[in-house]
Amino acid sequence: MLYELLFPLRHDADWLGFLNVLRYVPFRTIAATVTAMLLAFVLAPWFIRELQRKQIGQIVRADGPESHKIKSGTPTMGGALILLCVLLPTILWCDPRSVFVWATTAVTAGYGVIGFLDDHLKIRLRNSRGVPGRYKLLGQFLIGGAVLSYAFLAREHLPPDWYEIRFNLGIPFVAFSKHPVVLPAWLYLPLAVTLVVWTSNAVNLTDGLDGLAIGPVMINAGTYLVWAYLAGATFGIAHVAQRFVVARYLDIPFLASGGELSIYCGAIVGAGTGFLWYNTYPAQVFMGDVGSLALGGGLGMCAVFTKNELLSAILGGVFFLEAVSVVVQVTSFRLTGKRIFLMAPLHHHYEKKGWAEPKIIVRFWIISILLALFSLSSLKLR
Repeated sequence: MLYELLFPLRHDADWLGFLNVLRYVPFRTIAATVTAMLLAFVLAPWFIRELQRKQIGQIVRADGPESHKIKSGTPTMGGALILLCVLLPTILWCDPRSVFVWATTAVTAGYGVIGFLDDHLKIRLRNSRGVPGRYKLLGQFLIGGAVLSYAFLAREHLPPDWYEIRFNLGIPFVAFSKHPVVLPAWLYLPLAVTLVVWTSNAVNLTDGLDGLAIGPVMINAGTYLVWAYLAGATFGIAHVAQRFVVARYLDIPFLASGGELSIYCGAIVGAGTGFLWYNTYPAQVFMGDVGSLALGGGLGMCAVFTKNELLSAILGGVFFLEAVSVVVQVTSFRLTGKRIFLMAPLHHHYEKKGWAEPKIIVRFWIISILLALFSLSSLKLR
């Protein structure tokens, strides 16, 4: 919004020449990150007080660890504040013509609504069940399917460079242009939607300890920020025809407007930092499904648009293992009557083994950082 409003004014007067800085994606990414962080720091105390005043408190699972009973009543739905601090700076600083930004923000907002309804129902009914899982999944598939279908099939509104490669599947550590894997639309779109829904629910399952989910979310968002920026980065003199295209040098997808997605990722990092100040152990506020489902959906969209569909399983390894642990636990119990883990998701297994909550959180963060570094190494190891 600010880009559209202010950037054209740079020619109106000499003293407005500084507005030329708005053309640079790194500047707007930093601006969005700082804006999101400041919003979170400024609004969080008031937001937490309002949640306490309205008695919007956490409903703890009846079968959860004994140590979690003390968390009952802690303000929840803090994810609503995160969404405000992500979406507002993104809209303020991005180029609104970018299909990547509006599609990602649309899924983030849509999944946030689903999460809000789930949290609201839990609080109203005073139990931890919320919206039945099949209805949540239905809503996620419908929203993700509608947005991705438009972002992939509306040819007249899509950037030409994106239209050329939209059904290419990114293979980790394989050169994108030299060994293309092109899937038919009828196969790629369902896979992409499933990835977005899977990531959304994986983040939701990870959000079980103070600060456990938001740390890896920020690490993942920071990594996608790098990928998105490099996808559209070019260097050289504006009026010279030959410009150095970073994506072609690294052999990753070149998307001229793909860098705009880094503004969204920066906003997640900024908002997450401000939220973590109050969510770190012992938490003053919890994210709730309104935040975890929305942020997970946004990360899934980043994976699809940066062509890191398969690599996202490595980058989001913590989320992936948390979700897999639940699937394995449920499947094993239904087939054999036995449990593989002491309790699922995985972080509860370690709680049952006697690990202190801060130890689990920090170690999961460390694993996320290592996985992010390993994933970024794919930029050169091809």
